[in-house]
Amino acid sequence: MSLYSELFYSSEVNELFSDQNTIAAMLVAESSLAQAQAEVGIISRESANIISNCCQIEFVDIEKLKKDIKLGGNAAIPLVQQLTKVVKSRDFEASKFVHFGATSQDIVDTGSILQIAQFVNLLESKLLILKSELIKISKKHKSTVMVGRTLLQQARPITFGLKASAWLEGVCRSIDRLVEMKPRLLGVQLSGAVGSQNKNISNDVVNLFAQFLGLCPSFSWQSQRDNLNELASKLGILSGSLGKIAKDVSLLMQTEVGEVFEGAAEGKGGSSTMPHKRNPVTCAAILANATRIPHLVGSMLSSMIQEHERSAGNWHAEWEVLTEIMLLTAGSLEKTVELIEGLEVDEKRMLANIEITQGLIFAENVSLALASKIGKIQAHELVEKACKIAISKKKHLKEVLREMNLDLENLNMYFNPQNSIGNSVEIVENILKKYEN
Repeated sequence: MSLYSELFYSSEVNELFSDQNTIAAMLVAESSLAQAQAEVGIISRESANIISNCCQIEFVDIEKLKKDIKLGGNAAIPLVQQLTKVVKSRDFEASKFVHFGATSQDIVDTGSILQIAQFVNLLESKLLILKSELIKISKKHKSTVMVGRTLLQQARPITFGLKASAWLEGVCRSIDRLVEMKPRLLGVQLSGAVGSQNKNISNDVVNLFAQFLGLCPSFSWQSQRDNLNELASKLGILSGSLGKIAKDVSLLMQTEVGEVFEGAAEGKGGSSTMPHKRNPVTCAAILANATRIPHLVGSMLSSMIQEHERSAGNWHAEWEVLTEIMLLTAGSLEKTVELIEGLEVDEKRMLANIEITQGLIFAENVSLALASKIGKIQAHELVEKACKIAISKKKHLKEVLREMNLDLENLNMYFNPQNSIGNSVEIVENILKKYEN
């Protein structure tokens, strides 16, 4: 990996998609093919067992395979050559049945799906951890009052729990999308040269092949790539949801705001020249990934328009692009879990920031209260005028309103943050009921 592999990626998922594990997944496919064919009597059980015993990564010369890929255009061709040679050294008869009836795309695609199945399981487990952490923070801060901001300006008070529960809903929707997608995604590819199968890869063989691999049976999707593009698109959505969390936290970390901070650690977030800095480095990594992934998803979508029964180039364009999408998404998710687990919330600063506008943030409260007495339009105009006076004279809005002798009892209650959060607490509680079980 690159110099920045620890910053942008997940070491666990990097390992999953290592050259060694990618080749090993294709070998599992070759072994299962032989076993399925033996089960229906196409090849002997003895030949199948010899082939399976030879489908071990230690028998593969990975560096030679990588050099030979350019000759065949994919990894399966040199892999089958090496595997056949190993089998032949043990049993000549068995070597005749290596990769029997299959085409290279059958093995490359099925190997990829085996890795994707592991990836999705890892992703789900991390997402459930993130879900749990977001539930905790939503519950803890369901009544913690802060400024709600629209178009980067102070709008009206909400609670931090409301913000966190919105993050939670986005994450939970991605969990649902991944689970719902699995039956369409996790299917084998075993269709032969043009997707029509043959006597050596019949429906019975395909069904057993899928059963042995723990995947779904499937007809050819050699040039119908909607399944992989659904995965790519949903990972793009997930990365955007994680990027949204990182964007909010990084904005709340600004010096002028200072309401929320990444967890502190020795040497984390410092500047090479400014000792006072506490930079949002985890957020920056998540946001960098979220910026890169949509363009990779676009490359995947562009590759869908494939020629006839097998593509020249568009299939090949998917390989590294889809892997990179998965690697970056895993890195973002791992770092988002770290971010939320260590998040520091300054509740006092949140309350203090509400007073920055000297009461202007409560203008809507006053306008709504007056509307029932003098009408909505008149109330809006009157309060708007009061706001302009407050700004021009640098006075608190409540003071200006008092000077205007408005027909409002207990003016103070309209400037109480707790009375200005709408249904924030109720919404958080409803969201928690939805996802806590």
